[in-house]
Amino acid sequence: MSSKEKLFNNLVEAVLTFDEKIIVEKTKEALSSGVDPLDIIEKGLAKGLKAVGEKYEAGEFFLMHLIAAAEPVQSVIKELLEPEIRKKGGGRKPLGKVVLGTVEGDIHDIGKNIVGAMLTAANFEVYDIGKDVPAEKFVEKAKEIQADIIGASALLTTTLPGQERIIEILKREGIRDRFKVILGGAPVTEEWVKKVGGDGYAGDAVEAVKLVKRLLGEGE
Repeated sequence: MSSKEKLFNNLVEAVLTFDEKIIVEKTKEALSSGVDPLDIIEKGLAKGLKAVGEKYEAGEFFLMHLIAAAEPVQSVIKELLEPEIRKKGGGRKPLGKVVLGTVEGDIHDIGKNIVGAMLTAANFEVYDIGKDVPAEKFVEKAKEIQADIIGASALLTTTLPGQERIIEILKREGIRDRFKVILGGAPVTEEWVKKVGGDGYAGDAVEAVKLVKRLLGEGE
């Protein structure tokens, strides 16, 4: 095994420890060894998150593990690696742009934050517009950044209509075809998504990444 491969393996193992200090330490170690920051993301951190996602799907890990892995990885990418990528004059060519938020009246955002972290690690450009967000703001932001995907989370049955309003506004403005709209949250079902005319439903963050890739023709 080459020294570089060992560094990548260390990064994967670091993600699987769920220890932010170790993830930061191994990322800095790889950077100081001259490893390309893009490779650190793709061959180390993202690979580690993929392993966490696979164990989650197999029932070996739980939601708390997804959170514990995704949040420090997202932080390391934004604070350590993206600045290095910019210094090199390069950049990750994102697979797409995603506007994410929790609908108006809903202040739950753990699930939305996990999805954002997983999408960031999977090389999507994520614009997190927060929680308790009016439908108009989703559409406004999507138009502003020319998004590919709008993702709306709702954790309460009483706030589900906020997801429907986003689609209604898109239709009213004649721009429904410009954006794929995915919906998530505890009370959201495939039947609800079909009823309101959404493009997809994801039950968890792992499924959300696969769904976004599939909608954008990225193979999953």
